[in-house]
Formats: sequence, C-alpha cells, structure tokens
Amino acid sequence: MTAPEPDVIGIDAPALRQYFEHHVPECAGPLSITPLHGGRSNLTYVITDGTHRWVLRRPPLGVLTPTAHDMDREYRVVAALGGTGVPVARAVLSCTDPEIIGAPFCVVDFVDGMVLRDGDQAAELPPADARQAAETLVDTLVTLHSVDPDGVGLGGFGRPDGYLARQTRRWRGQWDKVATRTLPELDALHGRLTRALPVSGAPSIVHGDYRLDNTLLAPGDFGRIAAVVDWEMATLGDPLTDLGMLLMYWDPVCAPVIGTRHVPTANPGFPSGRELAERYAEKSGRDIDALPYYQALGYFKLAVIAEGIHARYLAGQTVGAGFDRVGSAVPALLRSGLDLLPSTLPL
Repeated sequence: MTAPEPDVIGIDAPALRQYFEHHVPECAGPLSITPLHGGRSNLTYVITDGTHRWVLRRPPLGVLTPTAHDMDREYRVVAALGGTGVPVARAVLSCTDPEIIGAPFCVVDFVDGMVLRDGDQAAELPPADARQAAETLVDTLVTLHSVDPDGVGLGGFGRPDGYLARQTRRWRGQWDKVATRTLPELDALHGRLTRALPVSGAPSIVHGDYRLDNTLLAPGDFGRIAAVVDWEMATLGDPLTDLGMLLMYWDPVCAPVIGTRHVPTANPGFPSGRELAERYAEKSGRDIDALPYYQALGYFKLAVIAEGIHARYLAGQTVGAGFDRVGSAVPALLRSGLDLLPSTLPL
C-alpha cells in the first residue's frame, strides 16, 4: 500500500497521481510535489516519482487576467518548437479539465539549468559570463523570431493582423478586471499607445514575456540556453514586442514585480539595453526605429500584470513572500512608459 501524497497548495495530489498513472507511461511510483518559488504569476511545481522529474504549471489562485494564464497554449507552442533551434523542454501533457487538480495544467520534462533571477547571484559572476548570458539571450530571441510558424504547425496560432491594436485593447480590458485603484497614468499611457501605433513588420512567433529569468542557462556554459520557459502568452504577432519587453525588464523599475535584486544592474559585465537592441538589429536584420513604442507597451503590460498580482495579494491568494511590494511598482512602470512616448501627444 503506497503512502498518500501530502497536500500541496494549488494541487490535488491524489488526483494528480491517478492522472499521471493513466497519461504518463514512464511514471512509476508515488509522486513527490515541490512548489518552485520565484515567479509572480503561474504556479510551478517540480514533480518526481524518484526516477523521473517533471515540471507542472497551473494558473495562480484567485482572480485572473484570462489570456495570460492559458496552459494549453503554453503546451502547444512548446510541443511545436521541439526539434527547432529554439531550446525548450520536452512537452509531456496538457490537461484542460479544471476538475482534475483544481485548474488546467501542463507538464514538461524537467531541464537542468541555472536561472539568473537574483542580482546577488549575478553579482558573483565573472563579468565575461554576464555578458555571454545576455548575448545568448538576444541570439536565442533572434532564432525564435526566425522560425516559420507554418513549418512547425503554428500557422493558425494567432492573428498577426492588427496585433498591436488588439494588445492595447486587451491589456486595457484586463486592467478593468483586476484594478484595485484608479491611476490616471494608466489611461494616459493607454491613450498614447493607441494613438501612436507603428506599422508592424513581418510577423513571427512571439514569446510574450521574454526575459533573462524565463530561460535556463546550461550548467557551466553561460553561452548556451538549455530551455526557454513560460510560454503561456505566446502567439503570432510583432516580434519587436518581445524585444521591447526584454528591454523593459532591463530597467530596475521592474524589480519589485520580479521580487529580487535587479540582475542587469548587479554586474558590470551585462551590456546596456541599447547594446542588446543593436545586437538584435544586427543579427535579425529588422528595423528597430520604433523600439521606444514597444518598450512603452512592455511597461504597460507589466503594470497590468503587477496590478493583478497585487489584487491577489490583497485577497490573500498569493503563495510565497515579497508580494507586498508588487503594488508599488505599478505607478512607476506607467510613468516609465509615458516617458518613452513623444511628449507632444496630449494626456
């Protein structure tokens, strides 16, 4: 008789064990489930039967911004990118039935690697390693944006036409679902983003939340990414939105949302945001003249995400520490976005 799995917040352990027995052929034994802390959005767990290891992701507890927590979407893109030049974990399964463990979830193989999430950790690196990690981050993004969506079965994964306009509407609508307060800067930035829409270039697969701590660096090799993770916001759209998000995360104003000391400012070896942008332009051949718009959109999106996290914290629905500081970042993120767009645009 096997011992029952202990309760884990966000997981019905006995139900998950039964599901694994029927859907994961290599599963052979009682499951051990360990939450992975560090993220501020979806809940992530390491699962092992003593021989194999997997990673399970499910939406956070409480009020959600709907399009930001689509587990099946994450599974589809990871499965499609397996075998391309984009490093991803092996896709194992997607469960869209919320009755199994209490929410939809997806499972991938565990990938060994290091996440550069904490500035204290990054400060200990040789500067050359820090630069190498940043450069491979950009190069991997270029590789992702060069993948032919039709060639990997993702031709219908999104609607590239009108992508930027839909992004501004969607994130404004998600603010309305999670807002805990009225912020004039939110309406001001949304207005400027709506009026200053650039003309998008050729569409590509877009990660949606591309940043250093959404990658696993290969053990002992900062010049190689073992896996890009957290694909739940992936779609087909304007690739410069990924670059804009990456550069937004290069700004320490985002640190309270990430929940740790800011990594890019912790080590002098990390290149500047401008250097990252120039490397992307050189490697991809894309025009980045309109990049400030995409950075401003990145600030807008993270502000909405942070407000959703703040709402869950106020409702007592967060797991882990550091959530009490996330709300303070929202106004600062919105002001940073406003600073990037032409001041001649009226508020």
